[in-house]
Amino acid sequence: MGTSEQRSVGAVTPQKAGFLEPLILKAGKTLAAYELVYETYGTLNADRSNAILVCHALSGGHHVAGHYVDDPKKIGWWDNMIGPGKAIDTDRFFVIGVNNLGGCHGSTGPTSIDRATGQPYGAGFPLVTVEDWVASQARLMDRLGIEKLAGVIGGSLGGMQALQWTITYPERIRHAFVIAAAPKLSTQNIAFNDVARQAIVQDPDFHGGNFYAHGKVPARGLKLARMLGHITYLSEDLLGEKFGRETKGEGYAFNYDVEFEIESYLRYQGDKFAQVFDANTYLIMTKALDYFDPAKESGGDLAKALAPAKAGFFVASFSSDWRFPAARSREIVRALVAGKKRVTYAEIDAPHGHDAFLLDDVHYHKIVAAYADNVAAEIGLGSRAGALVIGGTELEEMKGYGGKEGGGE
Repeated sequence: MGTSEQRSVGAVTPQKAGFLEPLILKAGKTLAAYELVYETYGTLNADRSNAILVCHALSGGHHVAGHYVDDPKKIGWWDNMIGPGKAIDTDRFFVIGVNNLGGCHGSTGPTSIDRATGQPYGAGFPLVTVEDWVASQARLMDRLGIEKLAGVIGGSLGGMQALQWTITYPERIRHAFVIAAAPKLSTQNIAFNDVARQAIVQDPDFHGGNFYAHGKVPARGLKLARMLGHITYLSEDLLGEKFGRETKGEGYAFNYDVEFEIESYLRYQGDKFAQVFDANTYLIMTKALDYFDPAKESGGDLAKALAPAKAGFFVASFSSDWRFPAARSREIVRALVAGKKRVTYAEIDAPHGHDAFLLDDVHYHKIVAAYADNVAAEIGLGSRAGALVIGGTELEEMKGYGGKEGGGE
């Protein structure tokens, strides 16, 4: 593959797109104007058919691959997946990463200045939904001159956005990569999100969401929310293998300070997160997760909700993911099969828990690369030599790469 630099998209620069056309949100409120920050990797081909949109999960953003010149250590959150020769190959695809509305990485959100008041939106920033994000992303595609996406890919909340694209804009997407996602949150997941939000809103420094005016940050609440979330993103086996019951000292100290290695790790993750993420954005993102339920308006019939979709689907889950378990991905697959949609499903044996979709796993990346190769061939970009060929009857081939179940047409 060459040097590390050759396998990376290298130095990247964020871009910003401003929109003056009002966006009517599902909650009934309107954003009169807004900005989206995004990055692109690779080259858009002449007929603009090779674009793939990457949708981020709860704490992600537009910086998907590569690094910044002034901060070489700030590597994109999916750099192991996206780049020259990687699963999503930027030698063939034009890849777009965007920070969603309500985010805290440059797109219009709670920390942005409200033109009507001259002050940060704070608690006044409206709640947004997956549908709202998809609508704003479609406007960005309009701005870039992309009428039809070769694919939309995302994990977790990002996978939900990919799914919604097929419903809202069926004519504008060829393929959806729905990874470690669910058709809606379970009751348990909603409960986890509410506990995390309560940790934030009960922080004395939260000030009803308008902590900016007080020069405060509800760091304690954010830290606790992240610690709770982080536990749910990892599998029990991985936590046990990595930390066990190891203590930092020789014996028990019989106090409430940090003693176990897992305590030290979680507090470090919480502290780091509280320094870079916005509390109001955390609330907005978790609420968008809670609200996502495309089958709600069709009486719970997911197949009916997905009826408008014309895309091909790649659905993947991970064996150790207990927050978005494989059974939830199979719900999506069953609904697609019932609706006679094109679907490929991979259930990947990986020990990492929900975070597996972000991590290096040879089998997982080979499967994504194989499906992406099919997408490339479909739009006339050719196939890579030695690529695994998958399709509607891919079950036996997929088994060699961690797949356990295949879908129909």
